[in-house]
Amino acid sequence: MTASSAYSENLAKAKALDFQTRAYIGGKFVDSVSGKTFDSISPITGKALASVAECDEADVDRAVEAARKAFDSGVWRNMAPARRKALMLKWADLMEKHAHELALLDVLDMGKPIKDAYGADLPSTITCFRWFAEAIDKVYDEICPSDPGRIVLVMREPLGVVACIIPWNFPLMMMAWKVAPALIAGNSVILKPAEQSPLSALRIAELAAEAGIPEGVFNVVPGFGPTAGQALGRHPDVDCIAFTGSTEVGKLFLKYSAESNMKAVNLECGGKSPHIILDDANIDAAATSAAWAVFYNQGEVCSAGTRLLVDASVKDRVLDKVKSVAESIVVGDPLDPDTQMGAIVDQTQLDRVLGYIEVGKEAGARLVCGGERSRRDSGGYFVKPTIFDGVDPSMRIAREEIFGPVLSTLTIKGADDAVRVANDTIYGLYAAVWTTDINKAFKVVRGVRAGAVNVNTYSGGDITTPFGGFKQSGFGRDKSLHALEKYTALKASCIVLA
Repeated sequence: MTASSAYSENLAKAKALDFQTRAYIGGKFVDSVSGKTFDSISPITGKALASVAECDEADVDRAVEAARKAFDSGVWRNMAPARRKALMLKWADLMEKHAHELALLDVLDMGKPIKDAYGADLPSTITCFRWFAEAIDKVYDEICPSDPGRIVLVMREPLGVVACIIPWNFPLMMMAWKVAPALIAGNSVILKPAEQSPLSALRIAELAAEAGIPEGVFNVVPGFGPTAGQALGRHPDVDCIAFTGSTEVGKLFLKYSAESNMKAVNLECGGKSPHIILDDANIDAAATSAAWAVFYNQGEVCSAGTRLLVDASVKDRVLDKVKSVAESIVVGDPLDPDTQMGAIVDQTQLDRVLGYIEVGKEAGARLVCGGERSRRDSGGYFVKPTIFDGVDPSMRIAREEIFGPVLSTLTIKGADDAVRVANDTIYGLYAAVWTTDINKAFKVVRGVRAGAVNVNTYSGGDITTPFGGFKQSGFGRDKSLHALEKYTALKASCIVLA
């Protein structure tokens, strides 16, 4: 199929989509208690796609009641592991069957290119569900070494009702990273998708019902953070909050926990990740990676390499290459397979990104390329890939998370200086270093305070690799078996033999 015919097919299928717009609570799709709805706006055109149920405290109460009932009944947590695995795998199979439709929902709802939604997000989502499903009957409890007259068991038990609150940048993938391990641990789950991108989560709920996930085990409450999100955070019968989003909002969930029932809180928050290129690096490979580390998904990535730390001796060569890649990136209709960078998620985020670009200019940073809107005639929210040079570590564009396609270039001198500048941040989510010297590489890996520090690549690892941060990037890990630590508690039992 040619790119042109694929584009036409995407347009036709997108136009024919039938959106599920009601909340999913206790195995049923329901309107909000208040009857209120909110518009889901497509960033591609700036126009409404659908009116979605606006859940608030009353709806959260219903969802928690349904989730608690399911948990207490044991319908899921006491189900034989092989049976739970079969249902999770069936759910994943249905996602695969409807992969194109699910990808289109995220494209329309948050503006990412179809080639990324269908080619990367969906495979990762399905893999995540299948991987954790296969782990259900392969994670064992423990027997402690003890005196011969006793047996001490250590059992890993589900927490109860888990609220998963996810962002809009990777709606399906972030859903999978939280929902899959929470469910395989035996919990009941309430998913609150971001108000900017609720449509794929509601379609996933339809597939959950079709797969046979029992009533109340999985629930979806679309709504806004200050209402539905806060209600989940403060609810006395929610046992765990798993949140991905801004550091500012993450701190609110810590507050809500302290003011309610001391529920467990797991946070994956912001980042200002350093991408380090030392003087002995493979310049072409490093610079190309540096460009895509920040411009992929319109820069709307918590782990994006938004600070480019380049050794002074190679900075000009690196910057020329990064600029060349940036200027070659096709910013276009996300439904077009040739598009490499899509739309910023909404008007608020567009204003934020453009505002930071002005902040950078006013602070004296040199604008290398980009710095303005694109495709204004579409009505959508598009920004050109933007690069700043001459950025001082004290500038706001070097310190604050922009969450858009804006790269700040800082000059360093050697590995020690790179580590110092890299750590000069409140965040600690991700990092990478390019060098052919293994000693320099390990100096940076050991020295940079971040949840992941890669060498000669920016993105690394797969579902087996834990993902999460240090400092104000949060705590707890998504992916890998370490994710189960967020959704379970250890119970010890000492049995004295007669």
